[in-house]
Amino acid sequence: MVPRSRPTAVLVLVFAFVVFGARGTVAQEDVFSLEGLVVTAAPTPRSIDAVASHVTILGSERLGLFGSRPLGDALREVPGVDVVRSGSFGAVTSVYLRGGESDHTLVLVDGVQVNQAGGGFDFADLTTDNVERVEIVRGPASALYGSDAVSGVVHVITKTGRGSPRGSLSFHGGSFGRRDWSGDLRAGTERAGYSASVTRRSTNGVLDLNNDATNTVVTGSARLMPDDATAVAITMRLATREYHFPTDGSGTPTDRNSFTYSDGTTARLSVGRTLSRVVSADASFALNEADGGTDDAPDGVADTLGFYGFTSLDRFRRTTGLLRVHINLDPAIVTAGAEYEQAHQRSFTETLSEFGSSSGRSESERDNLAYFLHASSDLSAVALSAGGRVEDNETFGRAATWQLGVTWPVWGPAGPLLRASAGSAIKEPTFFESFATGFATGNPNLDPERSRSWEVGVEQVLFDGALTGRAAYFNQAFRDLIQYTALPPDPGGPNYFNIARATSSGVELDLAARGARWNGGASWTWLNTEVVDAGFDEGEGATFVEGARLLRRPTHTGTVRMGATFDPVSVDARMTFVGDRDDRDFSAFPATPAALPRHMLVSLGGSWRVAGSTGSRPGLTLEVRAENLLDASYEEVFGFPAPGRGLYVGGRVEVGR
Repeated sequence: MVPRSRPTAVLVLVFAFVVFGARGTVAQEDVFSLEGLVVTAAPTPRSIDAVASHVTILGSERLGLFGSRPLGDALREVPGVDVVRSGSFGAVTSVYLRGGESDHTLVLVDGVQVNQAGGGFDFADLTTDNVERVEIVRGPASALYGSDAVSGVVHVITKTGRGSPRGSLSFHGGSFGRRDWSGDLRAGTERAGYSASVTRRSTNGVLDLNNDATNTVVTGSARLMPDDATAVAITMRLATREYHFPTDGSGTPTDRNSFTYSDGTTARLSVGRTLSRVVSADASFALNEADGGTDDAPDGVADTLGFYGFTSLDRFRRTTGLLRVHINLDPAIVTAGAEYEQAHQRSFTETLSEFGSSSGRSESERDNLAYFLHASSDLSAVALSAGGRVEDNETFGRAATWQLGVTWPVWGPAGPLLRASAGSAIKEPTFFESFATGFATGNPNLDPERSRSWEVGVEQVLFDGALTGRAAYFNQAFRDLIQYTALPPDPGGPNYFNIARATSSGVELDLAARGARWNGGASWTWLNTEVVDAGFDEGEGATFVEGARLLRRPTHTGTVRMGATFDPVSVDARMTFVGDRDDRDFSAFPATPAALPRHMLVSLGGSWRVAGSTGSRPGLTLEVRAENLLDASYEEVFGFPAPGRGLYVGGRVEVGR
């Protein structure tokens, strides 16, 4: 076990040195500007042309087309990303990046890891409110971030205020009892800035019985440059969500009062300081805390047969301290650092049945101390990067990961830009897989799941930036996948083992175009997944079937989008195609194979700026949007129907310039 006091004390001392140490002599540029940069793919911001991985950036303008919506809806048009929501608005939403498992994607909010221990994350918790941009970096990133960054990283970055004070209030309503409102305020100078927002979303859902969903989010950020050598930033996000579901495991509506709920807190304080012309350092402390559970009380006094009640409570907390030192050896930058993490989870369950009540409790924690080294350079036109990281984990011991990348403009700035990268990644076991008791027995000797990946790509910019095309081929191999078995090899032994293997490969194409009054784009993904070793699974209804595709990953997906502005009117349209997928029907035991047919979704939206905002007069914009315009009937999880056609109208009042 890693001693808790030693790493924490060291980080606190170094943090104090960074803040109060010798005053730097080199004036910094505005470190809060991200124009043309990617902050997720390396320890320091890099030009997008120097990043070897395939990266997509969703800016605030593009995100604004979705209004106050779950982030998962915006990710549906990103190549290589498959979004799966189990039914109505607010239901569990999973993201499969490049065919990896849903817990193989690391999710960051302003640099804070928000995954549960072992990688699980519900994208229904994240909305697009007060978001400046979202960076999607594909490929292994454990050499930078450690566990869970197996297939890629989704990084949500909050807005930072600039200019004179500005604010807005908006409201949207429409189909499925949707009622959304939000407000935000922001301002800033070169030295300091702030932003804040509050949002409330609610809907009656797609089912007539017990399908309400509500989500309230409060976000804020502040930045300060007390002198030319120091930058301080703090971000915070508070969220509370409740989702009512009447369905059993097969999707059949049976329960009138079951619901899930969650409360989450994310916060981060970071300080960066230039110590000399060559050396700079930054340190940060981060907190991610989530409380939630399920409440399924008896439906009435007569509900006393079978398993008629269930309650669960879960609390997860992760605290992290990070220190990085950057050495500028122009044209190379070398970063060395250490990260200390403590994760803690406490759970309680109670089941009511005609056979009597039963309950279970568990409390687990583990520490992780990591060391990493990363280098990047621009040698003439070629950009190189390399990195490695070693985890020293209290549960699974030591694990090392690595990453390499290169970009090369073949015929200079006007020619194609070639990219190539490779690396390895890990995903730690969940607390339940390691320490479960009761109906399942955890295995404390589990190793992390592992992967090795490589990709090659090309990018071409034409017509002075009016047209940009990207293509990438990737190949991933997953091993030591953790699998459950109801019949362990040793009677009474653990139910979880590192045994399954799978592969994933594919092609991603992305085209973006922009004119004076219009913009558009198209993307297409071909994905080939295969189970190499099914492990303990047997039969056609098993989760892993040797030689078959991984579940809920379509072979073909594509999106076409188009927008135009004829001041004061703007319109946008998009069409998304999702190919057929394999799933399982859980209405019977054992489960049986099921197919999810292909479907196409069309959406159309528009806005009319009735009046622009001036210093003394508020502005007004009216908006209308139609989702699933052709009323396609489809499911993303077998047995759980997705929303049909929806029409939503609203408006936004803005004050300030």
